[in-house]
Formats: sequence, C-alpha cells, structure tokens
Amino acid sequence: MVMTMPRRDLPPPPPPAHLRAWLDDSVVRADRARFLAELGRQELGLGRLLLLWVIAAVVTLGWTCVGLALMSFEQDQRLEDLVGVVYGVLGAGVLVPAGFWFARGVRRDRQVRRLLAAWAATDPDPAADARLRSPGRSLVWLLASCALGAVGLWVSLGAALGARPGAQTYGEVTYLMGMGTILWVTGLLGGAKAVAHYRWAVRAFTPRALLPGSRSASTVPPPHG
Repeated sequence: MVMTMPRRDLPPPPPPAHLRAWLDDSVVRADRARFLAELGRQELGLGRLLLLWVIAAVVTLGWTCVGLALMSFEQDQRLEDLVGVVYGVLGAGVLVPAGFWFARGVRRDRQVRRLLAAWAATDPDPAADARLRSPGRSLVWLLASCALGAVGLWVSLGAALGARPGAQTYGEVTYLMGMGTILWVTGLLGGAKAVAHYRWAVRAFTPRALLPGSRSASTVPPPHG
C-alpha cells in the first residue's frame, strides 16, 4: 500500500532497510519518487522563495521604523524624542516576530534537507532521479537572488558613497545602508541555497559511474581467480 502524505506536513522518513526488504520494490520506488519530488518543491519551490522575500519585507518594515526613530532622535526635541520612542517600539514589535519566523523557516529547511538525503539514499532509480535535479528551479532562485542582492548592494553602497555632510543626516544614511544590507543578505541566502541544493542534487541523483573521478564498470579490474 502506498504511503499517504498530508498536504501541509512533511513526508515521513523512509522505512528502515530491514523493513524495505519486505515491501514491494515498485511501491518503495513510487513513494521515493513522489516524496523526493514534493521535498524538492518544498526546498526550492516558488512559494519558498516568496516566503523568504516576505520575511525580508517584514524585516525591512521593522528597520524602517527603527530608521524613523533614529531620524526623530536627531531632531533633539522632546516631542520628536517621544515619536522616536514610539517608532522604536513599533520596530522592535515587527523585528522580533520576524526573527522567530525566520528561525522557524530555518528549522523546517533542515528537516526538509534531512528527509531529502534520507530518501535519496534509498534504492536509486536512475530513470526517475534524472528529473529530480531541479536545475530550472535552482536557476530561478539564483537569478532572482542575484538581482535582489545587486539592488541591495546598489542601495547600500550608494548611501555610503553618496553621503554628504549637511545633505543627509546620520539617521538617513544608517537607514538606507541597513535597508540595502537586508536586501543583499536576503539575495545571498537565496543564492547560496540554490547553489548548495543543485550541487547536492547532482551528487545524489547522478550514477556513481558518471561522477568525476569514478570508474565505470568496464574500467574496474576483474576479480582474481
């Protein structure tokens, strides 16, 4: 019987080797292909990329409140100081939940990667594995992350290099540099995830005989005797 998977939950881990020996090979291969495809979508799906960007947008919103607080404090007026405190509290109220949200996503990504590695190590199926390397999704993640990182670098470096005494306040420059840093760090995280997943997928789903440094069966010396 094929194992079922709840829509919102992660797939189960593969059964132990001594139990797989009692199961129908075709059923195990079908479960393996189905679960690996689902885990690949959860690892590099468009929804995960959008979620990363949504978290970055929430962090940017929190940092905007912090930047407004810094600019208010620079006015050196009691009313502006009070407004700055309000902005600071709002910024903390946004950044703290965003940090927990990000940490939760990191934990889920670790679970997905562990399940990916566990299922990939069970009974390789070359015909199905060739479709699981996901070069298209990895490329989309990489290009989108590079574009976002480039925008972040442009904003951050532009704020630092274009700052002029009297033209911009320290609060304005700090705010722009922080916002740019959030963008390019988000792009860096996304690009690193795409490259790491693709490199792992190539190693995991390529027959050993085709990997660089491996010897095919025809080059292996025959046993003695």
